[in-house]
Amino acid sequence: MRSRSAVRRLVFFALLLGIVAFASPARAQDAPVASGERVVDEIVAVVEDNVILRSEVARQAQALLRRRRQQQGTAPPAAQVWDQVLQQRINQHVLSARAAEDTTLTVSDAQVQQYLDRRISRLAQRAGGRQQLEQTYGKSITQIKADFQDRVRQQLLAQQLRQRRLQEVRVTPSEVREWFNDVPRDSLPTVPATVQLSHVVRYPEATEGARQQAREVITTIRDSAVASVPIEELARRYSDDSGSASQGGRIQTSLDELVPSFAAVVSRAPIGEISKVFETPFGFHIVRVNERSGNTVDFNQVLVEIDKSASSGKEARSFLKAVRDSVVNQGAPFGLMARRYSEEERSASQGGRVTDPQSGNTTLRLEALGSSWRETLDTLEVGEVSHPTEVRLLGSDERRAFHIVKLTDRAPRHQLSLDEDYARIKNFALREKKQRVYQQWVKTLRDEVYVDVRAGSGSPPMSAR
Repeated sequence: MRSRSAVRRLVFFALLLGIVAFASPARAQDAPVASGERVVDEIVAVVEDNVILRSEVARQAQALLRRRRQQQGTAPPAAQVWDQVLQQRINQHVLSARAAEDTTLTVSDAQVQQYLDRRISRLAQRAGGRQQLEQTYGKSITQIKADFQDRVRQQLLAQQLRQRRLQEVRVTPSEVREWFNDVPRDSLPTVPATVQLSHVVRYPEATEGARQQAREVITTIRDSAVASVPIEELARRYSDDSGSASQGGRIQTSLDELVPSFAAVVSRAPIGEISKVFETPFGFHIVRVNERSGNTVDFNQVLVEIDKSASSGKEARSFLKAVRDSVVNQGAPFGLMARRYSEEERSASQGGRVTDPQSGNTTLRLEALGSSWRETLDTLEVGEVSHPTEVRLLGSDERRAFHIVKLTDRAPRHQLSLDEDYARIKNFALREKKQRVYQQWVKTLRDEVYVDVRAGSGSPPMSAR
C-alpha cells in the first residue's frame, strides 16, 4: 500500500496541472466496450433495490484507466481501479437511498433538464456529434435523456445530501501547515507561471461589399429552403459552421449556451418554419426550430460568415485606443468598460475577466496561452493596460479579433510554498479533510442500508476475465 505522503505527491502533481477527472456516476455507461471484447455480465453488488452490474463497473474503470494513461503516462493496477469504481458506485447508491428518504431535499425538473443538456453536449462532443451519439446508443437524443432522467434526479439529490453534510467542514491554519509539512520537500512540485487578466474585445468591421455578399448568399439559401429543399441538405453544402454542417446543421442545446442574439430568435421562432435571415456576431443565419422543451431547443441552422479578411482592423484598433484612454487617463473602471463595449460576450458579462474555456478558472497557465497573448503580457506590469493588439481568442472562436488587456495578477514559476501558495494548499488540505469526513459518514450510512457485495476484492474488469 502506498504511504500517505506518496499518495499526496500524486495528488499534488495532478491537481496543479488541472488534470484530475473525478468520474461521475453517470459515466458508467458512457464509454462503449472496445470491439472484440467478450461481455459476460453479472451482478457484482446490490444496494437496497438497485443492482450494480459488472459491465457498468468495467466500462467506468476502463475509461478511468485510459484517462490516467493519457494524462499521466501511467496508471494504477487495473484491479485497484476496479475496486475503487465499485466502491464509488456502491456509495453513490447508498447516498441516493438516504436522499430519497429525506423530504427536505428537492430537485426541480428544470435542474434535471439543465444537467442532462450539459451531459448530452459533452457526450456528443466526445462521440463526434449528436448524430453519432444517437447511432452509438441506437436512440434519439430525447430517448437518451428519458433513459437518464430518473438516474440524474437521484444523483442530484445525493449531491445535495453530501454538500449539506460537508458544507460546515473547515481547516485551521495549523491543519494547513501540518498537511504541507507532511509532504517531503523533495516531492514538492513546481507551480507553473500563471496570470489573471481581463480584456476588452472588438471584432474588425467587414467591408460593405463582404457584408452584402454574405447576405445575398444566405438569402438565396433561404429561398431554396422555403421552396422545399431540405435545410439539412443546404447546411451540409453551404453552412460555415463546421461543428454542425456535417450533421445537417442540427443542434440540440440549452438557450443559455447560445449567444443572446441567436437565442432570441430560436426561443420564439414558429416550430417547423424557416426563419427570416438574421445576424449574430458569427454572421448571417437561417434556422428551423424542430422542438422546444423548457430551456432546451432543437434546431437546424445554416450559417454564412462575413469575410473579414480584407479588413485592416483600423476601426477596431481606434475604438480600443479610445477605451484604453478612458481607463488609463480618465479613470474609467476597466470592468465597466468591458461590460459596455467588449464584443466577446462570454468575458464581457464578467467584466472582461478571461477564463479557461474548459475549466472556467480565472488563473491561467502562461505557457498554455498563445504567442500573441504572451507577447502582450510580456510588456505589462500588474495593473497596467496594453495597447490594442490582434489576438487569437481562447476556445473555439476562430474569428479575427483585437483587444486591450489588463494584467490583474502574475505569479512566476516556483516551487510550491506556504508563503506564496497558502490558498492553494489550504484548498488541498480541505479537500482531503472533507474526503475523510465523507468516507467516515458513508461507512456509517452503509451500516444502515442493505448492501450485498458479490464481487471479490481485486475483481478484474470484464475484458480480463
